[in-house]
Amino acid sequence: MKNLILASTSTVHGGSYLDYLKPTLNEHFKAVERIIFIPYARPGGISHELYTSNAQKFFNALDIEVVGLHSFKDPVKALENAEGVFTGGGNTFLLVKQLYENKIIASLRDRLYQDMPYLGTSAGTNIAGVSMQTTNDMPIVYPPSFKTLGTVPFNINAHYLDPDPTSKHMGETRETRIKEFHQFNNVPVIGLREGSWIEVKQRTYILRGPHSARIFEATKLPYELPTDSEITIS
Repeated sequence: MKNLILASTSTVHGGSYLDYLKPTLNEHFKAVERIIFIPYARPGGISHELYTSNAQKFFNALDIEVVGLHSFKDPVKALENAEGVFTGGGNTFLLVKQLYENKIIASLRDRLYQDMPYLGTSAGTNIAGVSMQTTNDMPIVYPPSFKTLGTVPFNINAHYLDPDPTSKHMGETRETRIKEFHQFNNVPVIGLREGSWIEVKQRTYILRGPHSARIFEATKLPYELPTDSEITIS
């Protein structure tokens, strides 16, 4: 039993933190009074305390308390007792390294299969996939493994950007990078655009939000999946 919201980003252009997801999260966490927040990705290098405080400011509007996982002496036990979990964005390499070093990969995965509501944004969404190998982040630290939670049977490329035909930039596009990944790996990849998210209910994966997603499979040409469609790749 899985109950996940996997969002490409926490903030869309012109909006405030998580505001575009407010109606969805109000329903998603309706039975939750306290969320455990995993701040390990630390965007911009901010402290765990400040990152947790930023999350609390949003969840005040939903009357939900937010407690940072870093504040518990026993993070495994904290997850075992959690009503809900939110993993924020930042650097995926740092996030995964911390998950392994705190020995919570297995316990978090177990809870996500127990119908506990989970929210991931950006790096927090990347870790729901089979591996973190399609992140856009710089390898600022070295995690013990690229293997992540595997709660969905594909990888997610959060903040997916389409090639800009008017750009003079000659570097690789996001699509090119994913094709490089598929030279050595068979895991499908969902290019998740800003403002969209994947809703996971048990083994059903539905694309939500205003945009289609770009689907990459190792043996096929990339194609578009319309919003509100079920993701059926495996």
